[in-house]
Amino acid sequence: MNPESKSRETRTYLLRIPIHFKDQVADVLADLNAELVRKLGTEYFLVRVRGDLPSAGAERLRFVRWSIPMDHVWPCKPLKMEDFIEKAARTLADKFPADSLQGVFVGVLDPSARDGHYKSLAKSLRGRVIQRMGDGAKGFVKVEEQVSTSASLFCLLGEEGLYAGVASPRSANGFYPGGTKFISQSAPHMISRAGAKIAEALHYLRLYREVPPEGSHWLELGACPGGMTSELLERRYRVTAVDRAPLDDRLYGREGLTFHKADVADYSPGPGANFDAVLCDMNGETGFALRQVVRLSRFLNRGGLAVFTLKAAGIGSYREYLGHHESAIRQAGAGGLRLLANTHLTYNRHEFTLFFEKQG
Repeated sequence: MNPESKSRETRTYLLRIPIHFKDQVADVLADLNAELVRKLGTEYFLVRVRGDLPSAGAERLRFVRWSIPMDHVWPCKPLKMEDFIEKAARTLADKFPADSLQGVFVGVLDPSARDGHYKSLAKSLRGRVIQRMGDGAKGFVKVEEQVSTSASLFCLLGEEGLYAGVASPRSANGFYPGGTKFISQSAPHMISRAGAKIAEALHYLRLYREVPPEGSHWLELGACPGGMTSELLERRYRVTAVDRAPLDDRLYGREGLTFHKADVADYSPGPGANFDAVLCDMNGETGFALRQVVRLSRFLNRGGLAVFTLKAAGIGSYREYLGHHESAIRQAGAGGLRLLANTHLTYNRHEFTLFFEKQG
């Protein structure tokens, strides 16, 4: 078979498109030349695509939170099937050679389900698959230890059946099945939902580069009330926070924190100031917020990180979303910031998280 005819082959994928963009699903699938086979749960779509999906981070995949090729599909009712665990484990172990994988990870199609049956089933299935793979599975890593560019077997199960495929975490767009790392928002240091957003962002960043080490200096723009500030301090970073509104009282006196009560547009670091990362989760007009990031990025060290929340509330059409993205990326690029990754995180709403690196 020649390469051209092979490129026209149809492949089946499981895509996760966040519920926040349910009105854009038809446009997303059309842009991917994807034919809907079946919707699974609230956010998953089994689709057929001519050729391969674009690489993670491509324009047409910004709305796709997570995806894997479907190397094994078993429509069934797991909770009602006798010996489901044993049958599924035997099939997966026989079909996927352990020596070609860095690990096996099993999740659920509906992580918000309250009864916990499928979570328990997923845990049991993973354990049994590894047992059946025998000595070949001795070198398997834990989910947080995966190399982002190496192959893993990811499985999702629910009342619709079992869906499995081999992909690297980077190509799937996440280390966990489904892409979500659960982050507790009830931890004592959590001040707001924004804390979970930056925690997940730092976890996601590992798909592309190492996170800044402890002691790194962050500049946070529009920090009030301090949800992200608190999370960064908890990770032993130094934080210079800027906002015209006060921070939460619990933050004052925290080691590593410098707070400037000022309008971001009026703020300028002192002589000799430098930062390893800049963070902006400001509400309001995107162009203004990004201008401040670009303006202050001159104080970033070479290779420094910029994490920017691209707000999209009020944008209706798919094309408007794409235009919004492209405008922001061009604006940042003109200021010497190279786009590293662009995604919708689990703890985002109608917004996207963009990761940039400062160029030389």
